[in-house]
Amino acid sequence: MDVMKTIKERRSIRNYKDKDVTRSQIKKLLDAARWAPSASNNQPWEFIVIRDKQIKAEIARIKGQQFIAETPVVIAFVTSPRTSHFHKVDGSLATQNFQLAAWEMGLGTCWIGTFDRKKVKQLLNVPEEKHLLTVMPLGYPAEEGHSTRKPLQKSIYWNKYGKT
Repeated sequence: MDVMKTIKERRSIRNYKDKDVTRSQIKKLLDAARWAPSASNNQPWEFIVIRDKQIKAEIARIKGQQFIAETPVVIAFVTSPRTSHFHKVDGSLATQNFQLAAWEMGLGTCWIGTFDRKKVKQLLNVPEEKHLLTVMPLGYPAEEGHSTRKPLQKSIYWNKYGKT
């Protein structure tokens, strides 16, 4: 395992092969997610594994992105504001663990950030007091993703903002 290599190679995938992701693989990824750090070790996350074609199709319709319906699995990441004031950060750390572990296993994901949370929460029966952080497609990549980053020296300052 080379964490830096995985971090630098991981891509957002929007096109997936028609190949099943096993329950065992999903559980392994969710286990990686639950080992993320969280404020005061509150672990405010819960996961909904969605394989049902009609539910995936409805999420795709709500979001307006058909590729969601065509992915083998969608994972909904749910957090609890009552458990932690930092539930969104904690949940994001869990999703990062999930994404990196998926890539390491030859699987792709894509963070879906903007969607009608209220409609998707109703569709998935997520309680009102819970927060639906993201829905994340999961499957074997059918595309070769490429990504670039701006040079590090354009993002780093020493001691004070603006000092290079």
